[in-house]
Amino acid sequence: MPTPIVEIRSVSKRFVKPLDVAGKLAQRLGADVHEEVVRAVDDVSFSIDEGEVVGLVGESGCGKSTLGRMVAGILRPSSGQILFRGSDLVAMPPVEAQRAALKVQMIFQDPFASLNPRMRVADIIGEAPLIHGIIDKSEFDDYVEEVLKQCGLDPSFKRRYPHQFSGGQRQRIGIARALAVKPEFIVCDESVAALDVSIQAQILNLFMELRENLNLTYLFISHDLGVVEHLSDRVVIMYLGRVVESAMTEKLFEAPNHPYTRALLREVPRLESRRSEFQPIRGEIPSPLEPPPGCHFHPRCPNMLDRCKAEVPDLKVVETGWRSACHLNDR
Repeated sequence: MPTPIVEIRSVSKRFVKPLDVAGKLAQRLGADVHEEVVRAVDDVSFSIDEGEVVGLVGESGCGKSTLGRMVAGILRPSSGQILFRGSDLVAMPPVEAQRAALKVQMIFQDPFASLNPRMRVADIIGEAPLIHGIIDKSEFDDYVEEVLKQCGLDPSFKRRYPHQFSGGQRQRIGIARALAVKPEFIVCDESVAALDVSIQAQILNLFMELRENLNLTYLFISHDLGVVEHLSDRVVIMYLGRVVESAMTEKLFEAPNHPYTRALLREVPRLESRRSEFQPIRGEIPSPLEPPPGCHFHPRCPNMLDRCKAEVPDLKVVETGWRSACHLNDR
């Protein structure tokens, strides 16, 4: 088997809010106070093969964006390993880590917030490749214009500022900035969520063109299952920091295994089900400060067993290329 381009091994991320002075004093006096720990990502493992598009799906607060930022090197995992072409990104020597960091880029949800409003487009796109020696000063203008054309933008826009563009154009600038350092792997964090539907289609088509032309690999993070179904080869479903199911896109949408995945897919609007009554997932997603014991989904699951309340289900193979973390598979 070829080495995956990215491999995530038992990765967890915890955000700790330490006690303030008053809290420490209260603790010394015997009060039941303690540090608040948010378990944003909890022991997640999966791999992404070269040229593949993997959709990462889940409700808001499930940890998918945190995981994406760890893969992109913006956050360090609290535990576990993230391997790029078989090498641990955290354990790499500084020079190798810098090279690897250029090969993994991220495109953010809000293009207006992620672009420096005081920089012209030419500098936003060309600064990183110039600093890292990908181009020299004599190539700067031509290179920026080439990348702009690649992303469907007029090269004459390079002297403008971000506020002078529409939302779709700003997202194209964000894509151009990521492409400028010649990446091999791109994390797309809700990259079309802030755009109008018609503009979403244009950006999604651009992603697919770039994938084909540049042999890119994507981790596509989204809560929009319709977009994920259109774009992804494989889908990973997260719930409250854990992976609950992963499978090839076609199989997962045809016959989801995990109760949470089935509930999510019931909420996707489809023409053939227009007369059906909308039934949201019952209850609210629990707080990551105090997640439920056992299976995190059990308080909202219609198929809950007694063991679900106490025993964490393993992510087991249902069939080749398909895994699900549900005790119902043991029956």
